Amino acid sequence: MKSKVYFTRTLTPEKVVEAYEKLGITLPGKIAVKVHSGEKGNQNYLTPEFWKPMVDKLNGTIVECNTAYGDAAGGVRDNTESHWKLLEEHGWTKYFPVDLMDAEGPDVIWNIPNGKVLKENHLGKNIENYDSMLVLAHFKGHPMGGYGGALKQLSIGCASRAGKALIHSAGVTDDRSETWQKHASSTVFPEAMADAAESVVEHFKGKIAFINVMKNLSVDCDCCQVAEDPCMRDIGILSSLDPVAIDQACIDLVMNSNDPGKEHFMERVNSRNGIHTIEAAADLGYGTREYELIEF
Repeated sequence: MKSKVYFTRTLTPEKVVEAYEKLGITLPGKIAVKVHSGEKGNQNYLTPEFWKPMVDKLNGTIVECNTAYGDAAGGVRDNTESHWKLLEEHGWTKYFPVDLMDAEGPDVIWNIPNGKVLKENHLGKNIENYDSMLVLAHFKGHPMGGYGGALKQLSIGCASRAGKALIHSAGVTDDRSETWQKHASSTVFPEAMADAAESVVEHFKGKIAFINVMKNLSVDCDCCQVAEDPCMRDIGILSSLDPVAIDQACIDLVMNSNDPGKEHFMERVNSRNGIHTIEAAADLGYGTREYELIEF
């Protein structure tokens, strides 16, 4: 059966809310709203002002986790103290309750019985305080994963520092000081991402929704302190209850675009075998690459 993916070319905060309403779901209880809060110096991340009407509608809590890459990469989100400071500087705490889910240990560990690479996922323990989740993804490129969308937000985004190291190293180590790339090939890293994402989807099954915004389409992630400027025109907003379908639809919208920058964007995706994350997630069975795109 094809999954429904709703799509609008109008990029406004109000259209984000409308995209959510198209899903016909009411997320229950305490709602975690997963965003990418943006690395210090990054110019492409989506601001809290852009997301505010959507988060306000749900009375949600912004959730994030610390990173694993540290100062060597120029980031400040690898420890709780400097991460909180940046969340304040970027305006998240001004508008919303914010939960840095792994600010205090120990991590929560969820099993992945059928994982291709990972058999467990390490997450910020506060994730268990929520009844449902809305994943707000800024769709763009990624230096290691090829692209970042709903599946990346579910996997790397919800993982603790140790969990991020496990995903990046394809399960070899939870030590963030090691060089991940020596462990993770372009096959097993996407599969590890798909595995980790499955554990979050299963935990919130029936109580999770996804919105991808195709704006500021750089080949680099919002985790990059110095990101390349966007190489394509903005495309639009998508929503779905299926994280696999929504990411596939975004890739297809790029590939079917007549924008001259798409070749550069897709070179980043393909050189990192990024679509294999979608393939692996579909193979695990928590979503489908077959979808109906419904424009509104």
